[in-house]
Amino acid sequence: MNFKRGDNTMCIAKRGWKNFVLAIVSGAAVTLAAQSEQTNTNAADSTVYEFEQVTVTALRYPEQAINVPLAISVLGPERLQNTRGYGLEEALKFVPGVLTQSRAGNQDVRITIRGFGARGAGDRSNAGTSRGIRILLDGSPQTEPDGRTAFDLIDLSLAQRIEVIRSNASAVWGNASGGVINIISAPTFEAAFVSPQVLSGSFGLQKYTLQTGVRLGEARLALALSNTSFDGWRQNSASERTLMNISLLSHPGEHTKFGVYLVGAKNKFLIPGPLSQAQFETGPQQANATYLQRSERRYNRLGRISAALNHDLNDTHGFSALAFVEPKYLQRSERGTFRDFNRYHVGGNMAYRFHQNLSAAVQSTLQFGVDEAYQDGAILFYNLSSTNERGEVLQQNKREGANTFGMFVQEELSFGKRVSLLLGTRYSDVRYHTQDFINTALNSEKSFARWTPKFGLNYRPSPAHSFYANVGGGIEVPAGNETDPASTFGQDKVYAINPLLDPIQSSTLEIGAKQVIVPAGAAVLRSLSYEVAAYRINIKNDIIPYRGGRFYFTAGQTQRRGLEVGAKTEFAFGVALQAAFSYASSKYVEYKVDSVHYGSAGKFADYNNNKVAGMPEVFYNLALRFEPPKLASLYAEINLQGIGEYFVDDANRINVPSYNVINLTVGLRQPLQLTEGLSVHAFFGVNNLNDKKYAASAFVNPDMVNGVPIFLEPGLPRNYVIGVSFTGGKPRI
Repeated sequence: MNFKRGDNTMCIAKRGWKNFVLAIVSGAAVTLAAQSEQTNTNAADSTVYEFEQVTVTALRYPEQAINVPLAISVLGPERLQNTRGYGLEEALKFVPGVLTQSRAGNQDVRITIRGFGARGAGDRSNAGTSRGIRILLDGSPQTEPDGRTAFDLIDLSLAQRIEVIRSNASAVWGNASGGVINIISAPTFEAAFVSPQVLSGSFGLQKYTLQTGVRLGEARLALALSNTSFDGWRQNSASERTLMNISLLSHPGEHTKFGVYLVGAKNKFLIPGPLSQAQFETGPQQANATYLQRSERRYNRLGRISAALNHDLNDTHGFSALAFVEPKYLQRSERGTFRDFNRYHVGGNMAYRFHQNLSAAVQSTLQFGVDEAYQDGAILFYNLSSTNERGEVLQQNKREGANTFGMFVQEELSFGKRVSLLLGTRYSDVRYHTQDFINTALNSEKSFARWTPKFGLNYRPSPAHSFYANVGGGIEVPAGNETDPASTFGQDKVYAINPLLDPIQSSTLEIGAKQVIVPAGAAVLRSLSYEVAAYRINIKNDIIPYRGGRFYFTAGQTQRRGLEVGAKTEFAFGVALQAAFSYASSKYVEYKVDSVHYGSAGKFADYNNNKVAGMPEVFYNLALRFEPPKLASLYAEINLQGIGEYFVDDANRINVPSYNVINLTVGLRQPLQLTEGLSVHAFFGVNNLNDKKYAASAFVNPDMVNGVPIFLEPGLPRNYVIGVSFTGGKPRI
């Protein structure tokens, strides 16, 4: 591994900047709304085209995004190609309301949607996983029954499309649905093709990918292989992943779709850990001394096979079904122990749709279904040997399992072409059980259950313009490592699952608008699309970390208010501008804890009105693209990404400074045809062009060492990436 030292400078934006940006974007949103009204009243001046984006995730059946009363973003190939293809933050940074932070420059990212996924507590915030957000791969859940998601099977460079639901989706998807991200990897194509790609970048980044596809009658078989290695910039941050993805898509009948998906990965990554403020300033390349000494790491080997069926019996009746099985073998060095996990994750879902015309003007689509997922397996904790491998002393031998069951019903009523109503409810039941083979007295079970409703209204004044509102409930159960009792310190010898926890309950009120405008005969502005959403979320039974996250209990209430704006404009002469802006005010409404004064009876710390830890008020992304009209497919894009300052502790005493970084990409938007059967695609990118020193992520409620918080995870300095791929055969569609 090579470690290079660069000269970096701290970038701290002034606090007035976030208010300035908020005023501009809020004013722009009002202006856009006013312009849309004027546009619709003067058909001679502009032509409004139908909004063609289709979502398969929001309602669990295909529907135009503009018809759905939820905040939805769809990312196509133009945002997924020409990236390092390692972490989801490279694509999701263009989605308003979604905060993605790379922890070490690889696939380990922290994802937050409207504050869901933000909580954590020092080392208890598991590396390599996210919580609170439901993530799907080709419609199959990557999120485990307890709400945690690992990213081992997700390769951004192999994705064809990503759908993001920012609205609370618990009424449709159940637990951990503060937001939903569905990554579609199976390619569509008309003729056989083969496409190798080579990618190289700073700090030892090397990636080799091979994608190929062939038609088998009416079926399409696709294979993708990728190997990614990264030396890392910081000490103890190297990683390597090998991934295979196979898909078989077929249409056995005119009204039937069937897909089989097989994916497997071997993923090993080292964890550099957090630094103190002084360490961050003087030597950001260094690893946390404890993490380096223990060679903190993850080594995950897993595979998944899933099958999905969608069949319409006729114009009225249809159903869908999915089943999956995923074995896992996970090894890690964590908190002074060597841990072996042998797990299997199985599950599936079924849904029935009934479509009918209630009258000449009213259409009904009724859907109901069930979801089931179960994960179980053995867990062995050993001492860490002198060489940081598995020792000989077995410290813990137990079995942990979790099951999630849900049943839902949903009704979509369309009144003509302008108005639609969405009604739904879901029952979710999540159960934990643990079996201790050393101390059998600790065997225990616990369940969390709740009904969550949903109501949405959508109004379309034109085919490409909609206003919507929705109100709904949400549920999120504590993640597995949050259910540990206080026995960490010897106080509890009765429970294996913390009895102080209840499910997190949320209620969301949201209003928004979406529109696409294509002016007729305009000399400068060719098209404008935008989305605006405002929301308020009330949460009770929030999970509160006790004694630095040694265990958790249910005590807090929070309120979140936010505004999200996304816009894309295309001008004449090949110029395009895309922007995503998010403002969120997240505060504790009720939060008292006595662990700050541990051992002093009757003393409490009151954090009412404090800001929620881990959530910046403002973050934004702005991209300016130029495609020379006379140079086919060539483009250059410069991108400004900024995140405002935020607190990382509930007491609001430790903050992460704001920052702005600039990225530059030059490449081909479409493959360049060399011969009739051969095309080439290439790009070159520079990330952090301004070479700023910044904290890409931070530990929430960090541990204190001698009174000093250890919390900052430095971001990569200026780095480059270059990629070249060739495609043999006809271009894919």
